[in-house]
Amino acid sequence: MSFTAEVKDELSRVTGTCPECEVAQLSAIVRVCGTLSFHGSGEYSVRIATETGAVARTAIKLMHEVLDLDTQLTVRRSVLHKTRNYLIEVNGQPGLEPALVRLGILIPGQGLAQGVDDKIVARRCCAEAFLRGAFMAGGFIADPRGDFHLEIAVTGEAFAYALVDLCSGLGIHARLNRRRGAFAIYLKSFDDIVSLMAAMGASRTALAIENVRVVKSVKNDVNRRVNAEIANQARSCDAAADQMGLIDRVEAEVGLSSLSPALRQFCEVRKANPDLSLRDLGLACDPPLSKSAVYHRVLRLEALVAEAEGVDAH
Repeated sequence: MSFTAEVKDELSRVTGTCPECEVAQLSAIVRVCGTLSFHGSGEYSVRIATETGAVARTAIKLMHEVLDLDTQLTVRRSVLHKTRNYLIEVNGQPGLEPALVRLGILIPGQGLAQGVDDKIVARRCCAEAFLRGAFMAGGFIADPRGDFHLEIAVTGEAFAYALVDLCSGLGIHARLNRRRGAFAIYLKSFDDIVSLMAAMGASRTALAIENVRVVKSVKNDVNRRVNAEIANQARSCDAAADQMGLIDRVEAEVGLSSLSPALRQFCEVRKANPDLSLRDLGLACDPPLSKSAVYHRVLRLEALVAEAEGVDAH
């Protein structure tokens, strides 16, 4: 099961805070993955198509329990994609037209709704339920172990902007992208995705994403530290190699025996420990030296070589 399917399965088990929450959730499901038809006999019919069993199960349950409508379910298996396709048909019946009005899909005297009926999402809990239904019907969320990305695919510009406004009303920053005549409401911020999951009732998913971010943060911190250490070691190795070459030049141009005891000790300790950093090299001296003192000896050796070769050390 994909991560998106797991989230939708969790959402299908969430119950609304008030009785109208279920109306809002079903309204969003029908708006996103449903098709409304009007027949010459003056009757309506609705077809809901989905590849997600949790969505089909929720839609049928709400159609029966909330609106008392009869439904027909057809399940087909796609040989090509190896997935099931669920088709829910709500054929013409006496209670369908008033049910569509209650769902905010039909507006008496005006026809089909373009945006989202304010009465459907008047309460915060109903707005959250509407977003829950919209995500179940047309949502996708990437596995948080990869990128943080969530989107809801819908049709209708007014409806798309209404969903963005619903998110904004919950303190969630959603963006809108047009795709081949359709629209995608998407979130890429970790905080916004977690907030939306929590608002829709997917508390388990929100916690899982939080845990993934903690693990990612720890891994990133470890990687930064390891990279910094590798870089430091590389610099130390390069510096040590330069110092070994400097000592060879001192030995050839000046002679180690002519050096002061302090400089001669540095040369001997460095030749015996070619892989030590300046700090560790100082600790190996007798008496121990600070990193600054060791570096000062390197500068003095460079000045001696430059003088012997007739080069300006500065």
